Amino acid sequence: MSEIQPMGLNEQQERVMGNVKIQHRSMTKSKFIQRMLLITFGATLMAVGLEIFLVPNHVIDGGIVGISIILSYLTGWKLGLFIFILNIPFFFIGYKQIGKTFAISTLYGILVLSIATTLLHPVPAFTADILLASVFGGIILGIGVGIVIRYGGSLDGTEILAILANKKLPFSVGEIIMFFNIFILGSAGFVFSWDRAMYSIIAYFVAFKTIDITITGLDESKSVWIISDNAKEIGEVIMNRLGRGVTYLHGEGAYSGDEKKVIFCVINRLEEAKLKEIVTENDKSAFLAVADIAEVRGGRFKKRDIH
Repeated sequence: MSEIQPMGLNEQQERVMGNVKIQHRSMTKSKFIQRMLLITFGATLMAVGLEIFLVPNHVIDGGIVGISIILSYLTGWKLGLFIFILNIPFFFIGYKQIGKTFAISTLYGILVLSIATTLLHPVPAFTADILLASVFGGIILGIGVGIVIRYGGSLDGTEILAILANKKLPFSVGEIIMFFNIFILGSAGFVFSWDRAMYSIIAYFVAFKTIDITITGLDESKSVWIISDNAKEIGEVIMNRLGRGVTYLHGEGAYSGDEKKVIFCVINRLEEAKLKEIVTENDKSAFLAVADIAEVRGGRFKKRDIH
């Protein structure tokens, strides 16, 4: 498996992977400070979700944090202590896999999380309603984790373990993480009660979806591929009515051998219905493929209102 390359490394670094040389540019001081502040904010938010909502109601999260909650309950030791100690081995094991800057950001985020959970532990729970605690705790926790991931860090060593296990097991990283979390969340049924285990699954699902929204944003972009004999007309309408730039690509039908003109463009999800209407109006038999994009940079792509 190829080495994971984190975004925004803060030192000039060259790595040779086969015959490919990758060079990372240095990060400015202001960008570094911004990253640390946002990681601090994200880790603190996660601590709030844990100590103010989930932990007092015996609802756990997945990963190393979930194991830490269970061990803290069984031993009476501080949650932050277990979060820090259990994550340290994965930090060192995966150091070469994740890169220096990402590793430092991860270590810093875990340290902030450990301290924040310790400081927030005496604060009483915001609500005793377990469902409300699971939902809102999951939302706050998910926002915190999403911010940390978005700005180059991590708060759980499970991903590192999954990456290392992926080299020896015939499963993807996502499948390995899912297996870990099913086992961890299921353990809550033996330690607390089975209804707490089910509430933990709710909290985990809410947090998972919130992390996704926090990382990608609400204004999700989509890539569009259109193959049509009326490609020129469709492209002009897209530019005039949606205000989006288009790129024409040349293709060839594998079965017919005919030359085809392919339209490629990027839109936001609010424009998807309008684009489908444009394509249908100009060519009902046109081939249309739409896919989600996590991030768009460069070019002339900007957020626009639908006309």
